[in-house]
Amino acid sequence: MMNQLKFAALGVAAAASLAACTDQSVLDGLRGGSSGGSAGAGSDGNIEQQGNLDYDPASPDYFNQVLGDKIFFAVDESAVGPEASAVLDGQARWLLDNPGYDALIEGHADERGTREYNLALGARRASAARDYLVSLGVPDHRLQTVTFGKERPAAVCSAESCWSQNRRAVTVISALPGS
Repeated sequence: MMNQLKFAALGVAAAASLAACTDQSVLDGLRGGSSGGSAGAGSDGNIEQQGNLDYDPASPDYFNQVLGDKIFFAVDESAVGPEASAVLDGQARWLLDNPGYDALIEGHADERGTREYNLALGARRASAARDYLVSLGVPDHRLQTVTFGKERPAAVCSAESCWSQNRRAVTVISALPGS
């Protein structure tokens, strides 16, 4: 009971601290942004603020940190779900607005299953992300895929908390020569 009261008091103190903030950008930064993690659309070419960092909407940092470079999959699945499609929609817009970049899409799997199975699953995940981007108008010659299966985990432990981070496709962008 005493521990519950301590946690409740900490929660009230944290809420009071947030309420005392008068700068909306500080609150947005603490909440992860005002619109799903970003602090605005950025289509006007202005620098956007993400927490305490400023990003040029045409920069790779904006792509990675604001739009997101990763999508996640369910166990043994390679279908692009609603959350993943929202991330890929943003990636497609960025790639179409920034033709000086190509993308390599990496497919990954969690540690369960054989090496061969996970390499094939990673390939299906990378291809699903690539196909989705192509369906939104990104030229297919600008997109490559590679599979790493379970060989490059983002998190290492034998629990769902890690496995869910490893079932992913990562879009790695690179500037074209001369851009």
